[in-house]
Amino acid sequence: MSHCSVGLVIGSAGFGKTTLLVQWREIMMKAGADVVWLALSADDKNLSTFYAYLMGALQRLGVIVDSEIPLGAASGDSIDEVVAAIVDGASGVNRELFLIIDDYHYVADPRSHRLMQKLLDHSPANLHFVIAARVQPPLSLSRLRLMGMVKEVDCANLPFDLAESRTFLEQNLAGLKLTAEEFHLIYGLTSGWPASLQLIVILLRSNPRSRERLQDLGWRSDDMQAYLAEDVMAHLPGEQADFMERVSVCRRFNAALAGAVTGSDKAGELLQRLEEENLLIFRVEAEDRQPWYRFHPLFGEFLTTRLMRREAAMVAELHRRAAHWFAERQLLAEAVRHATLGGDLEFAAQLIGRSAPTTWALNHLSPLLRLLDRLPQETLFSHPRLFFLGCLAYALTARPAKAEAWLEQFQQSGAAQHVDVAFRLPIVQAAIEIQHDRTEPIIGLLQGRKPLSDDYSVMRYGPSALLAIAYAAAGRHADAVRCLDDSPIPEQDRDDEMALVVEGSRTLCLLLEGRVRDAERSGSVQHARAVAVHGHRSVSAYSSASSLADAFYELDRIDEAREVLANRIGLMQWAMPETMIRATISRARLDLLQESPGAATAFLQRQERHFRTMEQDRGVVHCLAEELRIALLESDRATATDRLAKLEVLGTKHQASLGFQAEIPAVVGIARARLLLASNYPDKALQALAEVRAYTQQYSRGQMDVAALLLMAIAHADLRQHEQEKALLLQAVHQGCALGLVRTFLDLGPALGKQLGRLNDKLGEEGEVAGYLAELLARFNHNQSSNLEGEAGGGSAQSLLTPRELAVLQLISQAMSNKRVALTLNISLETVKWNLKNIYVKLGVSSRYDAVSWARNQGLIE
Repeated sequence: MSHCSVGLVIGSAGFGKTTLLVQWREIMMKAGADVVWLALSADDKNLSTFYAYLMGALQRLGVIVDSEIPLGAASGDSIDEVVAAIVDGASGVNRELFLIIDDYHYVADPRSHRLMQKLLDHSPANLHFVIAARVQPPLSLSRLRLMGMVKEVDCANLPFDLAESRTFLEQNLAGLKLTAEEFHLIYGLTSGWPASLQLIVILLRSNPRSRERLQDLGWRSDDMQAYLAEDVMAHLPGEQADFMERVSVCRRFNAALAGAVTGSDKAGELLQRLEEENLLIFRVEAEDRQPWYRFHPLFGEFLTTRLMRREAAMVAELHRRAAHWFAERQLLAEAVRHATLGGDLEFAAQLIGRSAPTTWALNHLSPLLRLLDRLPQETLFSHPRLFFLGCLAYALTARPAKAEAWLEQFQQSGAAQHVDVAFRLPIVQAAIEIQHDRTEPIIGLLQGRKPLSDDYSVMRYGPSALLAIAYAAAGRHADAVRCLDDSPIPEQDRDDEMALVVEGSRTLCLLLEGRVRDAERSGSVQHARAVAVHGHRSVSAYSSASSLADAFYELDRIDEAREVLANRIGLMQWAMPETMIRATISRARLDLLQESPGAATAFLQRQERHFRTMEQDRGVVHCLAEELRIALLESDRATATDRLAKLEVLGTKHQASLGFQAEIPAVVGIARARLLLASNYPDKALQALAEVRAYTQQYSRGQMDVAALLLMAIAHADLRQHEQEKALLLQAVHQGCALGLVRTFLDLGPALGKQLGRLNDKLGEEGEVAGYLAELLARFNHNQSSNLEGEAGGGSAQSLLTPRELAVLQLISQAMSNKRVALTLNISLETVKWNLKNIYVKLGVSSRYDAVSWARNQGLIE
């Protein structure tokens, strides 16, 4: 502002305009600047009152006006005379002057605006105005903008982003320790709207147990409803309030849709007024030229609920109108959603039945499931395309039993003889098989299958993904890669959601082989694309998040693993088994590292019950094996013995299983070996691990093979067979280097670090492997010092920060922006901000400069 004539802070009620200006004013006054505050109210709308307050504020700044100049009828001459006197008075002050005018939207007299316009046009260089309002003031600032003399902060800048919301909640709820999932949930509810965040803080402070129902802490709170009713709605004309309530049934809307839904012939004009008045309405990106809008999520729900309480029958009619409008424009997902919410199920079924195959993709899954849950079975069977998509939807969302039952009844009805339907049934059967962890039948169902070029995208691209995963589950990794390579995604379809899911299957296949470094590269690109194109909550983003979190964890990029899993509990409940298992184990290990063994175990027990409900033995086995590992870390051998007894039952059951289920005896074998080593039976542990390695060799499971090698090395060390120990460690290090493994080593504890430390003389000139081992040992040392010192301990400067945090510090010391740091390290902008926040907290500093100075003083950076 020191270099601008005018500052504009424009935003809706509760967006923090006044708070921002209060903080800025404090900073300016500490620096010695003269800042005066003029706060307006509804009583100050007339010229005489505004003029009196303006002159009083200017006098407080030391601007001396020679004579009292009455404005009278505020003719052009009188305004010019006033402005000339003010300019002359301000020019005579030899310092910078700042005048804040808060709540300028109360100014209603056109003569007041003329006075301000003249004053801004002729203001001397040392007089600066900062204007805060809910709406853009009717002032012409084009000339000043061209000169770079206007600083603007609007509704796009005022809300907190995710990192800022997290910081705000942490500072105001220090004793509550919200989880990453809760942070994301609150941000999703509020979109960073400061007033709603403040109300949620008040609610959680007064009743900490209300965190269990965070989803209901939005408009449903009395404070939020009162705030929206009194501060946002109370002063609106009846026509405008009614229009807002009716159009709020739509998640997004434009003038044409709003007109069709509300019946108003002034929809365009009303929308423009809503946007100009910043009534919690935002523009959204769309492909057509007509602007699209949405309400803030909490505000939209508040409006719909007000309408529902008053005219429940009207809400259904509004949804039906929206359904027909969307259907006419071939926007099927939204048409089906509104038809279902409006109770017109037959129309929704007809929409799907007559739609072109290429128009259906995974983003239609949610409205389709909502329709299927309400649709009578006879209606379903009379629409073959709807039936097919319904079976697939239930199979893909971990409800294969319902899909199986439908499939059996449908085949008995004779409708399956239709050529069009019969061609598509194998993929439904394959989707059901993968949910049951039976991957061998999938190869028979889909091998050699050539999809139709104009088929549904899920049919064009889905079979190659399922077949590749089945091949990888069988240990046929070359066939998995060939399967994906032989079915390339055309460039024009790269952003199709099913195509992105297929790309995600490549990452999963790499993880199954143990190639973690390659999986991270593949997964990061695919996940970023999925989020950019389809959003954080899309199916493609969800499916890729599990694999990417697993890769991040193994690479010891803990904060990134937590971020990518945050607020994605659905990954652990309703997805493909492999996706649910990887997300579950990653989340449990993050809880163990960042929270406590108790928190990790409690989560695993919940997931174990969920997997049992689904009859998903492999999920149960992974949960039990992880619970056993945690119990041994806590020296709780009784619990570990109990978990192993349960594991042995499932291991015996699947002794002859194939594909994914062949993994079960191997996981049991690893768990058995851990307990045997803890019980001082290294010879028996070696027998168990020999069986595990037979599996890892047959199925090419590199990561598990390295884990088995390391446990065997520990067993030989216990037996004092040091040559065998070193040979196994060397083999594990070479394989770990090739695959990019880190946590597989670290999670075995500091004793393994000491064993690895004795390998340096064995590696000789093997540069890459020697460097890899050195990095591992550095991480072991860091973990050990952190464990010994605890949070309050001092320790070395090197151990205070993680390797990622040190890398961020090194780059910001080179004057890189956050965005440039993100690009250099191949991480997200949010992750850079998150790391910087951690650095500031650990070092007790508040700026990049202080953090860099500390690091230089400690010799960590040059």
